[in-house]
Amino acid sequence: MRRADRLFQILQYLRGGRLVTAAQLAERLEVTPRTIYRDIAHLIGSGVPIDGEAGVGYLMRDGYGLPPLMFSHDEIVALVSAARLLQAWGGSKMAAAAEEALVKIDAVLPEDARVRSGQVHVHAFEVRYGRQNWRDHLDHIEDAAERSIRLDMSYADAEGRSTRRIIRPLGVWFWGKVWTAIAWCELREAFRMFRLDRITDLQDAGRFKPEKGKTLKDFYEAEAYRDFHH
Repeated sequence: MRRADRLFQILQYLRGGRLVTAAQLAERLEVTPRTIYRDIAHLIGSGVPIDGEAGVGYLMRDGYGLPPLMFSHDEIVALVSAARLLQAWGGSKMAAAAEEALVKIDAVLPEDARVRSGQVHVHAFEVRYGRQNWRDHLDHIEDAAERSIRLDMSYADAEGRSTRRIIRPLGVWFWGKVWTAIAWCELREAFRMFRLDRITDLQDAGRFKPEKGKTLKDFYEAEAYRDFHH
């Protein structure tokens, strides 16, 4: 976590006059108490009204508000556009999170920036292709890739023939209209790409440990080698 992000999180934990110890903050932010002491000293030196001391705890006096978020015009366009694209083309959870993020951002923007965010002329329409459960599959595969969970799935090819696969998901890629999952296929013993709209059934099949030759880094290296020799 970047220091700026950590300082922001400390302020969030101290809001509302709650007494919080350095040990509690260190555990939540996964750093050492010594780091928290330095961060608290930095915040106090910056004018944040924090009371307390090491070994006792810290609290922030009421009345202190965080400054409003400041974004340039181009940054606002990028954030709003990205959120709208996810609402139209992302997974079910991604779309909901994007909508919530827009609400939160809009709530803390200064008035002039809020007006600009409402005038962004980039829009996206909900995609409709193939089987409509691809949105849930997208969330499921992204989560499985993050947690190293094998997936048992039924997959149909372009002719509609179905096969059962056990895959190790490495990530999901968007190609402008179609989402694909890149994975190590245990049936083929090779990297494969699977269109999400052709997955008919999907369920967890236990954890896997990254193995040499079967990781995303290995996939990229294999693709680079193939491109170089073609």
